[in-house]
Amino acid sequence: MLTEQQVLNALRDVEDPEFPTSIVDLGLVCGVEIAGGKVIVRVTFTSMGCPAMDWILEDIRTRLLREPGVSEVDAQASWELVWNKTRISEKGRDDLFGIGVVV
Repeated sequence: MLTEQQVLNALRDVEDPEFPTSIVDLGLVCGVEIAGGKVIVRVTFTSMGCPAMDWILEDIRTRLLREPGVSEVDAQASWELVWNKTRISEKGRDDLFGIGVVV
């Protein structure tokens, strides 16, 4: 049976197009729901006008459909949680620092 942790681990392969870190470490993933073979992922973005929004949502679908047991993926933009820099993981901070971005 697929777990939330497996989904999050898979989503570490999905990088933000602007910064060399995963959407998980950047703090964009707001929630994961699993119902049988269907996975619903809610994602926030650093801005409502993020030009990479559709690209990231499609990357999420593509990556999760490669996971065993996943037959359907619903990747949704969500504004329930507003993104801010406190959502970035320590690894995300290290990745950003590596390219000269200090948060």
